[in-house]
Amino acid sequence: MLSFEQALEKLLAAAQPVEEIRSLPLTAAAGRILALAQRSTVAVPPLDNSAMDGYAVRLADISAKGICLPVSQRIPAGTVGTALQPGTAARIFTGAPVPAGTDAVVMQELCEHGEGGVVINHLPRSGENIRRAGEDISVGAEILPVGIKLQPQHIALAASAGLPELPVYRRVRVGVFFTGDELVQPGEPLPPGAIYNSNRYALVTLLEGMGCEVRDLGTVPDKLDATREALRKAATDNDLIITSGGVSVGEEDHVKPAVEAEGRLDMWKIAIKPGKPLAFGEVRRPDAAGKAWFIGLPGNPVSAMVTFMVMVRPFILRLQGAGLLMPRSFAQRADFEWLRPDARKEFLRARINADGGIELYVNQGSGVVTSLCWGDGLVINPPGKTIARGDLVEFVPFAELLS
Repeated sequence: MLSFEQALEKLLAAAQPVEEIRSLPLTAAAGRILALAQRSTVAVPPLDNSAMDGYAVRLADISAKGICLPVSQRIPAGTVGTALQPGTAARIFTGAPVPAGTDAVVMQELCEHGEGGVVINHLPRSGENIRRAGEDISVGAEILPVGIKLQPQHIALAASAGLPELPVYRRVRVGVFFTGDELVQPGEPLPPGAIYNSNRYALVTLLEGMGCEVRDLGTVPDKLDATREALRKAATDNDLIITSGGVSVGEEDHVKPAVEAEGRLDMWKIAIKPGKPLAFGEVRRPDAAGKAWFIGLPGNPVSAMVTFMVMVRPFILRLQGAGLLMPRSFAQRADFEWLRPDARKEFLRARINADGGIELYVNQGSGVVTSLCWGDGLVINPPGKTIARGDLVEFVPFAELLS
């Protein structure tokens, strides 16, 4: 069997970011992957400005608390005042450029109206309450690196630098379909021997959560010709095709021979639990213009979701052009015992309890979908490793795996 690390290395070595780049307005760019690093053409802030509503003063004019200075001008935000005259103060508001000659801004709560001016009840220090030009962003500074998934804070930063749009990779197009005459859609009657198709809904929502453009081809009959036709259709305009189940060598498992007839397929046994079987290959496009990648996931619902999160997700991120492919993990205290570990790397459904420790779901079976709903992450346990209460374990929150 391949180790988890070997299989992931093979997947990531094959993937390359999609080539098409699109410029989108800021309001449409959130959630997309930045295709080119961005630099600022302006300084932020562009001028020294006031961090408070108050009074702009010169230190030389304030020898003691209680000095009364005449107010020579009023400077609201968006207005540039004249140079500060010696022996005077300027009324100034938050964000307004400080006038030339200003040493500090005294907040209005430390001042009071006096006869003929404003009384300064504070001895300011040089630079107090002044935001210096460029202290946030200097001209020419890189503000957004290539490969980041744009979040609202990135959009705000781009706007503050005056960028009206951002270059992003186009969405990765993923076609999904499912084989199995036993599969029934939720809402339909459930005949004897049939099961509801949960993997369809899990995979579609996982892909949409990653920002993919998903083409759901539904359920395909358990027939070789129908499976080949579904592959050809999915390969036409998708970057990746994903299925679950049906890639073994049984008489009713047609995905493997169908992919081999339409392209190339490698069957991998991976030393992970849950999971183990994974099919990876490619399907030729009907017009011979390139190929679509193919990934066949295990059929058990927990195995399919966990394998997607830990293996398929990094592959898609690479296709998207993302710079950060792997989720962050954290060392947490185990409030459980795991005395019969598997020879494979294990991904155990777990959650953080009220005391800050990690507890496991009681049933770690690969068909127990409730374990994913109960938990809020995965404990990653190396092959053959026992866990005692109080040990530190590697914990990956679902928040790191579901976007």
